[in-house]
Amino acid sequence: MSSADILRFAAGALLRHRLRSLLSLTGVTIGVAAVVVLTALGEGALRYVTGQFESIGSNLLIVIPGKVETTGGLPGIGGAPNDLTLADARALEDAMPTVLRSVPVAVGTDTVSHFERRRRVLILGTTAGMLPARQLSVSRGRFLPTLEEGRGAPIAVLGSAVARELFPGQDPVGEPIRVGDSRLRVIGVLDPKGTQVGVAVDEVVIVPTPTAMAIFNRSTLFRIVLQLSGPGLGEITEERVLAILAERHGEEDVTVLTQDSVVGALSSILVALTVALAGIAAISLTVAGIGIMNVMLVSVSERTGEVGLLKALGAENRQVLAVFLAEAVLLSGSGGLLGLGLGWLLSRGFAWRWPDFPLAAPAWAVAAAFTTSLVVGALFGVLPARRATGLDPVAAMSRR
Repeated sequence: MSSADILRFAAGALLRHRLRSLLSLTGVTIGVAAVVVLTALGEGALRYVTGQFESIGSNLLIVIPGKVETTGGLPGIGGAPNDLTLADARALEDAMPTVLRSVPVAVGTDTVSHFERRRRVLILGTTAGMLPARQLSVSRGRFLPTLEEGRGAPIAVLGSAVARELFPGQDPVGEPIRVGDSRLRVIGVLDPKGTQVGVAVDEVVIVPTPTAMAIFNRSTLFRIVLQLSGPGLGEITEERVLAILAERHGEEDVTVLTQDSVVGALSSILVALTVALAGIAAISLTVAGIGIMNVMLVSVSERTGEVGLLKALGAENRQVLAVFLAEAVLLSGSGGLLGLGLGWLLSRGFAWRWPDFPLAAPAWAVAAAFTTSLVVGALFGVLPARRATGLDPVAAMSRR
């Protein structure tokens, strides 16, 4: 019996029982599709998070007041015994040649208004260095001046969404606005930027750091963002930052986050989550394999006469074994191919519904899902195939 004969016998048996075959491969199809979709979601989350951090700029260090190890999480806006100050930001830039620019950040929320139009927004107090550090750009007007030039200046730069809402159909540059009790003048509007690490940049109002401190009656900073002069300087700069601020504050009371360390930690978590999701989805393939085994056992019991005839005509046990194994593998392989197609369609559907989420199943997951479907078919087809080879030709023919 040739390989072509074996495949013909296997395919013929599946086609004679179309409904049973369809129900059997449905389990494999769903299992493979689940692996593809879940790993695509995990990979998409990884790409999205990485893209978000890359979009805020490159070669960045973030200095946070308070020690994460002792506080149990990131401190709040107001929150450490020795808070960061503008003097700390200047000291870090002046003391380290590896720091290209030091950007102090003060944050709060308040109501911004222009005559009868108003909305509550995030107020971001910062300096001119924020523009290149966070890869922002201005569509109209200009950005903030340097810290020395803009100390306490009553000026503001609007996010694109805020500008549209407060000044529909008109140029806001030069127009007055109120932020809380402070009267400011609009000097620029940002280009649309979307969301960066959870912050809707289009919906912020940016003012000089001293102005923000005056608005919120606060003398401390939320963060200090350091942009380094090149890649690979994060570790040495982190050590120097901790030393300088420990000397200034009398103790090591800040946390320094590097862009690479945050992305690396999140990537490790998301990769582990993706693999775990793939493993959970693969369980359904095992269940589908049990279904294939049951169907094949029924098939063997129904085809004892056919098995006896094959043996009577001289077919060897290994050839009979190959027929039933081929049947199981064809069943699971067909389900695997359909599952890949279904998974791809579902992934495209998710991508169409959420275009900003880069959904794509990794190649290893696609290959592993299809290979697993074949292996499951082969493994769970062994028992029925061995049962078929164990049939006595005379006894099998007598049942025909």
